[in-house]
Amino acid sequence: MLPIDAAAHSNRWRRRHPVDKAVLGLGLTVTAVCLPPWPGAPLIAVTALVIILGPAAVRPRQLWRAYRVPLGFCVTGALPLLVRVGGADGPLSLAPDGPVQAAHLLLRTSAASLGVLLFAFTTPLSDVLPRLTRAGVPPAVADVALVTYRITFLLLDTVARVRRAQAARLGHTSRAAAWRSLAGQGATVFLRAFSRAGRLQDGLAGRGYDGTLRVLVTGAPVSRRFVAASAGLLAALATATLVLERVLP
Repeated sequence: MLPIDAAAHSNRWRRRHPVDKAVLGLGLTVTAVCLPPWPGAPLIAVTALVIILGPAAVRPRQLWRAYRVPLGFCVTGALPLLVRVGGADGPLSLAPDGPVQAAHLLLRTSAASLGVLLFAFTTPLSDVLPRLTRAGVPPAVADVALVTYRITFLLLDTVARVRRAQAARLGHTSRAAAWRSLAGQGATVFLRAFSRAGRLQDGLAGRGYDGTLRVLVTGAPVSRRFVAASAGLLAALATATLVLERVLP
C-alpha cells in the first residue's frame, strides 16, 4: 500500500462521509484556482496546512513526501513563463512580465495542490469509488476503476518481490545486469498481471457476477454542520482575499 493510502485509511477523519471532505478539500482547490493569486493563494495555502497538520492530524513528514512531487510539477510549469521565444531581443529572451506571471502560477498551483492533498490524506479511494454510481457514473466505469485500484497494490507487491529476488541473485551488480533484470522484471509482472486478471474473472463468474460489484460501504452520513462550516470558511477566505487585494500592493 502506498504511504498516502495508508495514511488515509488510518486518518482520524476516515469515518467521515467523502462529501464532507470533498466540500472542504476540493473547495479549497477551486477557491485557489478562481481567486486572485495574491493574496488569495497564500491565505488558502496556510489554511490548508493548518487543517492538514491540525484537525486532520497528518504528520509533516508524510505531507512533505507527498507534496514535493506536485510542487516539482508546479515549479517546472512556472519556469517557461520566465522566457519568451522570438521577438526583437533574439530567439530567446526574458519575458517582460515573466517573473510576475510565474510567481502567480506557482502560488495558485501550489495552494490548489494542498487542497487536493487534504482530500487524499483523509479519504481512501475505496470509499469514493463505490459512491460514484449515485453521482451518475456508469456502474461499469466505477467497477473497472475499483478493480484497477485494488489490483495495483498486488502488482506493486509483485514488483517489490521480484526486485528483491533479483538483488539476492546479484542481478544489479553491473549496468548490463541491471538492464537484464529490468527486462525480466517487466516480463514477469506482465504475465502475473494477466494471470491475476484471469483468476479474478473466474472468481467473479463463480460468484454470479452480473455486471455490478456490490461493495459494502460504511461510514457516517453527510454532516450538515461540517459542510456548513466548510462553506463558511471558503466564503471567509474569498472575502478576505477580495478585501486584502485592495489594501495590499
